[in-house]
Amino acid sequence: MSDIIQLLPDAIANQIAAGEVVQRPASALKELLENAVDAGATQVQVVVKESGKQLIQVIDNGKGMSAIDARMSFERHATSKIRSSADLFSIRTFGFRGEALASIAAVAQVELKTRQAESELGTWIQIEGSEVKKQEPFAGNVGTSVSMKNLFYNVPARRNFLKSNSVEMRHIVDEFQRVALSYSEIGFSLFQQDLEVFNLMPGKLSQRIVGIFGKNYQGQLVPCEELTPHVNVKGYIGKPENAKKTRGEQFFFVNNRFIKSSYLNHAVSSAFEGLLQPDQHPFYVLFLEIDPTHIDINVHPTKTEIKFDDERTIYAVIRSAVKQALGAHHVVPSLDFSLDVNFNEKWDSDPEKKAQVDREYSYKSFNTPEFKQASTSGWEKLFEGTPQATRNSSRAVQPDETEILTFESRAKPDDANEFIPRPSVTESTGTTFQVELSYVVAQMSTGFLIIDQQTAHERILYERYLRQLKLAQGTSQQCLFPPTINLGPSDYALVMDIMPELHSLGFMVSEFGKDTVLIQGVPADIHVKNEKELFEGLLEQYKHFKSELSLDTRENLARSLARKSSLKKGQKLNSQEMETLVGHLFACQNPNYGLGGNKTFVKLDLSSIHSFFGK
Repeated sequence: MSDIIQLLPDAIANQIAAGEVVQRPASALKELLENAVDAGATQVQVVVKESGKQLIQVIDNGKGMSAIDARMSFERHATSKIRSSADLFSIRTFGFRGEALASIAAVAQVELKTRQAESELGTWIQIEGSEVKKQEPFAGNVGTSVSMKNLFYNVPARRNFLKSNSVEMRHIVDEFQRVALSYSEIGFSLFQQDLEVFNLMPGKLSQRIVGIFGKNYQGQLVPCEELTPHVNVKGYIGKPENAKKTRGEQFFFVNNRFIKSSYLNHAVSSAFEGLLQPDQHPFYVLFLEIDPTHIDINVHPTKTEIKFDDERTIYAVIRSAVKQALGAHHVVPSLDFSLDVNFNEKWDSDPEKKAQVDREYSYKSFNTPEFKQASTSGWEKLFEGTPQATRNSSRAVQPDETEILTFESRAKPDDANEFIPRPSVTESTGTTFQVELSYVVAQMSTGFLIIDQQTAHERILYERYLRQLKLAQGTSQQCLFPPTINLGPSDYALVMDIMPELHSLGFMVSEFGKDTVLIQGVPADIHVKNEKELFEGLLEQYKHFKSELSLDTRENLARSLARKSSLKKGQKLNSQEMETLVGHLFACQNPNYGLGGNKTFVKLDLSSIHSFFGK
């Protein structure tokens, strides 16, 4: 039997290796930027066309390469960073595996121009699919320019799996920001389709943060520093009031290398305990300086995961550093005595204190006008198009149940927190009332329904917005004074990507200069006072769901807008609003559960009530 095992040709081996190193245009940009930094550059310029699918060019003023080095740089496992296995435990540079340029050249058309300061002429090399097409001398500036054209031109399947231009551009911006943050003393610029996206001058870390994320960050940065014999921690954390629902703006750097670590992220989150809501995440840019012998960065080709020989100590130092920074700058949690049973009687007996606590827990994002006879209010508009039978709340609770929910409007007591029981006029007559401004209790012939008003309203709005997105029938109301919103490059690319879906919901959004959008209209069924706050909250909620759940764009937007514009706990409702809420909940396709999988209502049967009293 003949032998069947043979060595793969270099071109095929490089294409296989490229699958790990070059997953998308942003992966190639990361490798090229890191090479520029390792070359000692003080200025790095990035040019991107078609979100990296057509061109990614990185130009630096580093030390350049000789003709031989330029040719050798495209060979697999050829590197200038290490010479022996011992060097693996003292790595200070970004690259060391010698795979980046070889992998990029295997799946793209690459052009390299480089010149050293001591040489009059440089070297120009053209490579396609790991094959050198041209190498000749050229006259140019000191440094290196690498152009990667037509990524995956020879691997059509991989190219077809690339996302839209806006999505790929977001990933490119993310990688650019990470490298730019790690070396604030280097100037970076980024051009997309000949338009300048970033122009970051060399400076301090705080200036670099503001240059990347915007001037809004000037007042929220808190310096953080902790020096220990084992590890040094330096950087900035954000104030709790500026926390967001997404983890996008959280950066750890170990010896100036960006890393991902859920364990170390937990250390920061635990230091903010008591200052943030459970679904909020603080901003931070933290640099860890540690002896390279105590870490292993050769875990994955992307080198964003590393191993520490003593993770617990690192965890404790980071947590201590963040806690000290918060304490030193007087960022402490406010004491809320209204949640303490020991103080309950004191404020509850004082009308002034009680009114103050009620104001603190009132939500202003959903203000509903009072209902008037024979008039249409904002609440009724929310449920336009629903059959009249549903408006009268005549829908079975479960498919296999026969009792009908019927409601009769009653005069609302002066104090919405106090419910005065009233006897039923007939057997089918019911009543609704609120408990703790959070739950709606509805009476029916066989007992009571206890409904979570926020969860129920989210379910109603979610199904409505999902229908609008599928039919593209969202109506819009014009803004009297259209606000402009300045976004980061990543968020701006996201808005451009979901623009058709936003229009389907009723948002009228248009481009208004560099990284700026104009909000000309919002969905007609949302009563909102601050269109800018609504849109920013929707965008933040969308990114949160995108990072936590695997949802398509339409479902994500429907969830996000429903979560942002729904009733909140603490919202006072009159009897007609409560009955309308109940009726339209049971008109939903899935009235039993909210968006998070939790129940929207609980049914309390008369038999259960009788059992409480031993009957």
